[in-house]
Amino acid sequence: MMNPRVEAALNEQIKKEASSSQYYLAMASWAENNGLNGTSKFMYLHTDEERFHMLKLIKFVNERGGTAIVPSVEQPPLSFDNLRSVFELLLEHELTVTASINNLVDICLQEKDYTTHNFVQWYVAEQLEEEALARSILDKLKLIGNESGGLYLFDRDLEQMTAQNNPAPQV
Repeated sequence: MMNPRVEAALNEQIKKEASSSQYYLAMASWAENNGLNGTSKFMYLHTDEERFHMLKLIKFVNERGGTAIVPSVEQPPLSFDNLRSVFELLLEHELTVTASINNLVDICLQEKDYTTHNFVQWYVAEQLEEEALARSILDKLKLIGNESGGLYLFDRDLEQMTAQNNPAPQV
């Protein structure tokens, strides 16, 4: 039987991962509609990654004897101000997810659930990567400013970088 407090925290994280997937899907759609094909491909890939994170949590909860709750999610934004704001929002969102993961780790330790704590360490490492990626992209966008040629090259580079990545892993 899974610890009820840990199970509730895991289900809350499932909801956050589902919301992240939808949020990045909204960003992908916005980018695609604004001719930013590289950004849209990058965001579509991240949509799949966030869904994978959710599925991994669902399977873990169920396999440990808990009950994973498939959440309903809020409507993500329909539009964004500009490319830089998209990545600023992405970083802000990832920082929120990191705080949630850290809270989950804390609950696992308080409840002495070392198996779940061990499982969640994968998410801790993943969040470090997500934050670093978002910061590096924002640094590039700050260098470019509003120069359209630079934005074009940035979007093209993001498309090439995304094409080199493997698709989201299977659960």
